[in-house]
Amino acid sequence: MASFTRRSVLALSISVPALATLAACGASSGGAAAGGEPASGGTLVYLEPQTWTTLYPPSAGFYPNGGIVNNVTDRLLHQNPETLELEPWIATALPEVNEDATEYTFTLREGVTYSDGSPLDAENVVKNLDLFGLGDAARALTVSEAINNYDRGEVIDPVTVRFHFTAPAPGFAQAVSTINSGLLSSATLDRDGQQFGPGNATEIIGSGPFVIAEEKLGTQVNLAVREDYDWAPASLQHTGRARLDGIDIIVAAEDSVRVGTVTSGQAHLARQIEAPDEPQFAAEGLSLHAAATNGVNNGLNFRFRDPLFEDIRTRQALIAAIDRQAIVDTLFTANYSLATGALATTALGHLDTSAHYAHDPELAISLLEEAGWVAGADGTRAKDGVPLTLTANEALPQPRSREVITLIQEQLAEFGITVTLLSGDQAAQDAARAEPGTVQVYHSMVGRADFDVLKSQYASDNRNVLLNLEPDGSIGDPELDELLAAVASTPGAEGRTEASAAAQTHLAEQAYILPLFEEPQVFGLADAVQGFATESVGRPSFLGTWLAG
Repeated sequence: MASFTRRSVLALSISVPALATLAACGASSGGAAAGGEPASGGTLVYLEPQTWTTLYPPSAGFYPNGGIVNNVTDRLLHQNPETLELEPWIATALPEVNEDATEYTFTLREGVTYSDGSPLDAENVVKNLDLFGLGDAARALTVSEAINNYDRGEVIDPVTVRFHFTAPAPGFAQAVSTINSGLLSSATLDRDGQQFGPGNATEIIGSGPFVIAEEKLGTQVNLAVREDYDWAPASLQHTGRARLDGIDIIVAAEDSVRVGTVTSGQAHLARQIEAPDEPQFAAEGLSLHAAATNGVNNGLNFRFRDPLFEDIRTRQALIAAIDRQAIVDTLFTANYSLATGALATTALGHLDTSAHYAHDPELAISLLEEAGWVAGADGTRAKDGVPLTLTANEALPQPRSREVITLIQEQLAEFGITVTLLSGDQAAQDAARAEPGTVQVYHSMVGRADFDVLKSQYASDNRNVLLNLEPDGSIGDPELDELLAAVASTPGAEGRTEASAAAQTHLAEQAYILPLFEEPQVFGLADAVQGFATESVGRPSFLGTWLAG
């Protein structure tokens, strides 16, 4: 058996009646004093900066999605957010795994049910993982980026399942601990992609400690406690009914509104407290919770197949020209550490490649000139009549993305390089992301506490953030895909560490990326919120949360 260890109201996007609800709920609690014995009861008011887009687990990585999925579904395994070790959950033990990690066998708890009363048994688990591992293009349901080399599931008996893979899949055990493998009722699994989207929230049935009781399209989702829940992971100590009666998840797009609503006592908790607002939570009765995301760092991805970036010296020049330390010092706080490589220092497989990302203005100028980018009379650089004008996206889920890109604009302007910001809502950003020639500099990150996060971000068959794969089917750097595939297909921690290091080295040597900082999820809390926790990449977990009087 393998061992898995690790190391203003107007801006709220809600109606005036909903704001009144905020004030009413802000006073509800279980009646215990802060720091006393846990209490039961009350509705927690939780503010999100964006609305959710899908509750189909393999596509639920966007934090507003994951914050819901994490609280209404269970998983086969639990990843301890403190140690990152894997622990039993719906499975009674860690899986039995063959020597080359192509077969995984799990034994399931008995008596677990979904909130609609249907059983969570071997047949249902196989139906879940077959869908997540293979996808269904006809229903617009994608393959989970967390699952690699999946072949099929097999029902051995009512409480035993076995999963088969076409090649080693050493990341599968961790994959079934993520929200991307959140287990759903068999009826829910029959839905299509649109039926997992907004307007259908109450029809998504999980076995978790909360159920989706009500949805107000685009503005609010209400979760209600599941009274008979009794199968949380043992390490959480509290394994039965959640202590809260419910959670009102309300969209509050404006930073000032999220902050003001919590600090004024009209809400209990808000996600994405931006760095300039952190000092407000140093006041009495308030606090911050900064959770590590343990994955690919917040950074820039250079679309190297774009004509402007085909010469590696151009990419290297941008890296030398951008002052990462100035960005962190100007825009962020001590919760945001300067990145030392593609992966966070807490991530599995982290390699320090910071030598490739030194700020060196003289080198930047030299490289630009070597690459043929000549400064004109006004200082603007051009080659063969084409100006060095780049477009960068505004990464809406990422903290202060607009400000980050604006500061980079200012820094690169000193070198005669123009950067334009592509703004717009999430739908517009998603459309532009995959279109060659639209965005040359792609700002993003991804959290997942496993080696495979590297493949999730950069591989052509996953997020493809470098646009290595273009719509015509061509791949610009096959070696990169091979290195990333090795991360996901090499058995054993030592082999995966070596494979990850090779891929990270390639990304650095080819000047494909510029890691900026380690991105946390920062929550602002009223002191009435007790027992709040997050899972291994910073999504809220409300099972043990309670409200003090």
